Amino acid sequence: MKLIIAIFLQCLFIISSCLADAPAKRPNVLFLFADDWGRHASAYAKIDGPGSVNDVIKTPNFDAVASEGVLFRSAFVSAPSCTPCRSALFSGQHFWRCGRGSILLGAIWDGSNVSFAEELNKSGYEIGVTYKAWSPGKPNNAPIGGNKFAFNGGGQFNQFSQTVTNLVENGKPVEDAKAQVLKQGTDNFEKFLSQRPTEKPFFYWFGPTNVHRKWTRGSGKALWGIEPDGLKGKLPPFLADVPEVREDLTDYFGEAQAFDAAIGMLVDRLKQTGELENTIIIISGDHGAPGFPHGKCNLYDFGSSVPLAIRMGSEIGAGKPGRVIDDLVSLTDLAPTILEVASLDAPTAMTGRSLMNILKADVSGQVEATRDAVYIGRERHVDSARADYMPYPQRAIRTKDFLYIMNFKPERWPLGDPYQLNSDGKIDPKQVQENTLVTLPDEDAGPAKAWLVANRKTKRWKELFELAYGRRPPEELYDLKKDPHQVNNVALDKSYTDVLIKLHDRLWEELKRTSDPRLVEDGKFFETPPMSGPAGQ
Repeated sequence: MKLIIAIFLQCLFIISSCLADAPAKRPNVLFLFADDWGRHASAYAKIDGPGSVNDVIKTPNFDAVASEGVLFRSAFVSAPSCTPCRSALFSGQHFWRCGRGSILLGAIWDGSNVSFAEELNKSGYEIGVTYKAWSPGKPNNAPIGGNKFAFNGGGQFNQFSQTVTNLVENGKPVEDAKAQVLKQGTDNFEKFLSQRPTEKPFFYWFGPTNVHRKWTRGSGKALWGIEPDGLKGKLPPFLADVPEVREDLTDYFGEAQAFDAAIGMLVDRLKQTGELENTIIIISGDHGAPGFPHGKCNLYDFGSSVPLAIRMGSEIGAGKPGRVIDDLVSLTDLAPTILEVASLDAPTAMTGRSLMNILKADVSGQVEATRDAVYIGRERHVDSARADYMPYPQRAIRTKDFLYIMNFKPERWPLGDPYQLNSDGKIDPKQVQENTLVTLPDEDAGPAKAWLVANRKTKRWKELFELAYGRRPPEELYDLKKDPHQVNNVALDKSYTDVLIKLHDRLWEELKRTSDPRLVEDGKFFETPPMSGPAGQ
């Protein structure tokens, strides 16, 4: 009997030792990324105070993830254009280190940079992708493994307002129509989960494009009850506070609210699987609002600042929930963060820095003193934006108190050539609203753009038009305490000379440290084909 007991105890010891040595189940990653969604969520209205455009948008599901995790007050993209932003995100690099992935039209992923998604796949993660991950560019969705991981049924979610409006016009109640289209989008996650081997950790990317233009005019109010007049007196000074622009912005917010509704459905499904506390949820967007002055393709905050909420499940070692983080972070920081969550080493070449210390902390505000600046830039968006097919090269450093921008080619037009605007003939506002390439092609078509173009010669709006689309000086400097919307350039103000020199030198050092091709031979890499010239060639 003593021998049996001894053998039994020894077996228990061996089993417990094996369990202790066995690796813990690796965390899942749920990445929710909206095309063209800038820093607009009701969570930001709460921390920024009343009087901002965020007062009218309602994003309860984004807010819930933030309240159970952390909300980043100051998150920025590497480049305010979708493909270069995503190249930077997947590689954890400044966009200018991404080769042909640093432009939009004509982009190629050459594999020279490590993608965190590919590393997850190689290490045993089950991968799923719905809608847009890395595009346009070739090969399609290359940094995430191409289309072999695609779960793209129910693509009508990407035309949310158009589809719902059509259903309503054919007799379906509004809420029923919204629920139908939402389900078409979120069913992809259900399909992915049903096919996933349960013993494997997963990485799932949900990247709808409904927040990208075009959307149905008036849909913000018709589908979501957002009153355009609720924005009256709250628009930033670079936007005309007129009915057409207010309506356009509320329609944009309506699409963001549709994305938010999908967030709630995906998180609920994750709860049902019992995987919530072993999952890191990341929610963000790839740049600011399209078709609005200072938005997409601009280095100002309205174009480059994005929402960012991260919830790390309790099984992963999350810190205190409900914190607001003041550290300046870049979306390039997400690649090393995800690799660390998955117990994988981040390549030393990555310029991004893991956010894990912040996610595991218990304090709000500034957590890491060294995160006091981010770096932003751009080269080329639409290839034909300028008659010579050239880029508009910019680099910037954004600190808590200042934004400094360097414009390498100030003789070029920042948002593209003003095609047809200098002729004697009148340009059709409807064309400007519908066709991006008609004029100023680095800004998307839409009602806000069309309105300002149509009113560009009136005394009241001429200055606003020049602010948005006119040529810019070699250097721009904005004092964010006095000028949070970045409309008053103080680069030539002698009282700011010391600040300007300091920021210029710090930006230049980062460009040199990270081997920005723009600093070599007058930017020859970006100024010659295939980085310039027609994308078709």
